[in-house]
Amino acid sequence: MKYFQFKNIIGTALLALFFVGCSDILDETPRATFTPEYFKTQEGAEGGLTYLYANLRYMFGNGYFLNAYETGTDEYTYGFSADEQFKAMDYSGAGVLTSANSNSNITWEYAFKSINTANGIIQYGTDAGVSDAYIAEAKFFRAFNYFLLVQTFGGVPLDLGSGELAFNTSPSRTSVRNTVAEVYTTAIFPDLLDAIANLPEEGRATGTATTTLARLFLAKAYLTYGWWLENPNDIATYPFVDSRTDPDGQSASWYFQEAYNVAVTAIDNPGPFSLQTSFYQIHVGSNDRHSEMLLYADHTEDSEYYDGSSHSYNSGSAPGNFAAWFPNWNYSGNLTSYTASGSALISTQREEAQPYGRPWSRMSTPIGVFEDTFGDKTYDSRYDGTFNTVFRGNWQKNSSYEGSDYDVLYNANNLAVEMGDPVLTFVNEDSSEISYPASSSEDKSGMGAGTLPGRADWIVGPSAISRFAWPTLWKLGPYVSTHEQDGGLGSPNSGITRPFPIAKLSELYLVAAEAAVKGASGTYSAIDFVNVLRARAGVWTYSNSGDSIVSVDYSAQMIANTPSAITIDYILAERSREFFGEGYRWLDLVRTQKWGEIAGEFDICSDASKENAHVHDRETFNRTITEKDYLRPIPSNQIDGLEMSEADKEAYQNPGY
Repeated sequence: MKYFQFKNIIGTALLALFFVGCSDILDETPRATFTPEYFKTQEGAEGGLTYLYANLRYMFGNGYFLNAYETGTDEYTYGFSADEQFKAMDYSGAGVLTSANSNSNITWEYAFKSINTANGIIQYGTDAGVSDAYIAEAKFFRAFNYFLLVQTFGGVPLDLGSGELAFNTSPSRTSVRNTVAEVYTTAIFPDLLDAIANLPEEGRATGTATTTLARLFLAKAYLTYGWWLENPNDIATYPFVDSRTDPDGQSASWYFQEAYNVAVTAIDNPGPFSLQTSFYQIHVGSNDRHSEMLLYADHTEDSEYYDGSSHSYNSGSAPGNFAAWFPNWNYSGNLTSYTASGSALISTQREEAQPYGRPWSRMSTPIGVFEDTFGDKTYDSRYDGTFNTVFRGNWQKNSSYEGSDYDVLYNANNLAVEMGDPVLTFVNEDSSEISYPASSSEDKSGMGAGTLPGRADWIVGPSAISRFAWPTLWKLGPYVSTHEQDGGLGSPNSGITRPFPIAKLSELYLVAAEAAVKGASGTYSAIDFVNVLRARAGVWTYSNSGDSIVSVDYSAQMIANTPSAITIDYILAERSREFFGEGYRWLDLVRTQKWGEIAGEFDICSDASKENAHVHDRETFNRTITEKDYLRPIPSNQIDGLEMSEADKEAYQNPGY
C-alpha cells in the first residue's frame, strides 16, 4: 500500500556516526524505528540527535542531490554521460523536468525524516530530563530542514499527521501545506532563536551544532524571507496567497536589517571558529574539519560500517559521499600518451587522489565560468583552489606499468613526459598558437586536445571546453591519508571518505554584504565584508596547477580590484567564487530571482564523444526558465500516496507540474 512518505516513523536504521579528531563521538545502537517511549529516555534523545547528523549524508555528498541544486545554473550544465535526470534539470531543451524525474525528491524524503525525528526529541526529551542544549540541537535541525524545504518547494506541511510540529507515529494519507510565511514564522525563526539562546559556543563533540552555526542559518533565513516578501520580479508563491505579507507585520527591509544584525553578531563573536589563512587550506583534504567549518556531513576512512559505504566500491548511492564523481570528466578512459614503441597508454590513470577520483561525466562546466566568474587567475587563488586544471602522469602507480620500459612516455609534440609531469593542461587563456587536431584520426591525445610549440603537455584553451572534457572540481575530490602514503592508485571507485561541507564561517560575510546591499546598515559596509574574503583569496599558500608550495600575498591587489559599488550581481559572483559546486547556486539564484538573468544563456562546445572531441565549435545554449520553475515539483510518489480527490492532489502539487 502506498502512503505519504514523511508521515512514517523513521524507517532508516540508525547508524553510529563518528566525528573524527575528537575523543567525543556520537554513538548509538542501531534501531529500525523511533518511538515516543524511546525519546523519553536519555539514550533515546541522544540516539535521535545522532540520527540527525547521520541523515545529512543522504543529502549532502549525494551526487543526485548536487544535481538538483547545481545543474541548470551558470555553474553547471549536463555532461557527456548525463541521463534524463541531469538533462531535465538543465532547462536547455534536452529534457523536461517532471515530478517523477526531479532529484529534489531526495530533499523531500530525507528532510522530513529528520524533521519528524527532531519533533520527537523536542516533544518527549524534556520527560527524560534532557538538557536545553540537546533540545536546542534538535530545534536547529528542524529549522535547518524546513529552511531547505521551503526554499525548494514553497510552503510545506507543519503537521505530519499528529498535529503541528508534533512527532508522528502512524501513516497519514492526508496533508495540508502551510504557506511560506507560516513555515518561516512558526517553525524556522522560533527554532533558530531558541537554538541561539541554548546551544553551546563550542560543540559538545567535533562537528556538532553551535551558537555560531545557528546564527548563520537565522541570518540566511531572515535574508531569504526578506527577498520573498519583497518579490522584486512578482513571481507567484505557493500555496497561493493574495499578497506576500508577514504575519507579524514586519517589512522586507526589517528582515534584511535583522539578517545583517545577526550575521554581524556572529562575525564579531565567532567562538572557536575562524577563517583559514588561504582558500586552498579550506579544501585540501589533509586539513578537513578545520576551524572555518560550521557543519558538514561526516565520513570516516577507518570503518566501512560507521561510514555506511563501501571503501572498495560504491555504486553511486547514499549514504556514501560520491558527489565529486559527477562533475568529473573521463580523464582515465580518454587521455593518451605513447610508449617508445608507439603503443598508446593511459598516462593519467584513475586514482583516489584529490585532483582525480572516479569520473562519471554527468555535469560539465560552461565556458563562462572560466572566462568571467574566475576571470582573475593571477591574483585570485580561488580558481586554482577550486579546479584541477593539470592532469599529471601517474601510470607507474599501476603495477602493470612498472619498470624501465615505462620510465618515459611520449606526449604532445612527441616530447617526453615522466611520472608527475603534466600530461594535459587546461590553460588559463586561449591562444592562436594552440593547434587542435583537424580530425579524429589526427587526435593523438584521445580527447581533442591541442599542442603548443615546445610543450610536452596536451593543451585545451577555455573556448574549447566542452561537454566531453573540462577542468574538474578539485575542492571536493577524494583524500585518504593511508593511500597518500602507499604510493599506489588507491580505491578510486570507493565512496569518498572526506566530510562534505555544508556551512562555513565565511558565508556570514556574504550574507551580511547582501543584506547591506538590500539597505541594511551598521558598523560595516558591504565592501568591508566582501574585502575580508577577497583579501584572503589573494593569499596563496599552495599552487595546485604548479603542484608546489608558494608564499605570495596579493591581498592588496584583490582589494584594489573590488568595485566601489557592490551590487547583488557582484555578491552572487563572489558567492560562486567562494562556494562553487557545493550545492548553493540554485538556491542563491532563486532567492534573488536572478536565475533567468544570470543562467538563461551559456556557451559550451557541444562535442560529446571521443570520436568528435576534436571539434571545438563553441555554441550558445538558451534555457527556458519560467515563473513556475522557481519551485521544484513535489515528488510524484508522495502525491500518488495521498488519499485525496484528483483535484485536491493537483492543488497540492506546485503549479505547472
